Amino acid sequence: MVIGLCTVELHFPESQSLKAKRQILSSLKTRLRGKFNVSVAEVDDQNLWQKAVLGIACVANESGRVNQVLDQVRNAIQSNPTLVISRSHIELL
Repeated sequence: MVIGLCTVELHFPESQSLKAKRQILSSLKTRLRGKFNVSVAEVDDQNLWQKAVLGIACVANESGRVNQVLDQVRNAIQSNPTLVISRSHIELL
């Protein structure tokens, strides 16, 4: 069993409030959970209205599959025009 953890730091250049940020994040998290069957949570910077850090976890039987899923998740996040990925990191456990 291989566990993959992807930490993604996001920037919301057009967000003007916490409410706007949370609406974008809620939609993003729901979409990622449904499409990729991963666990997603906001793990840092909850009270900043233009920044968030997401923790994304995936479990599979091969490290290649974990990397593939987490790369697809990052690509899906990048395709969202309302946010920018500042930093991301994948770790296998």
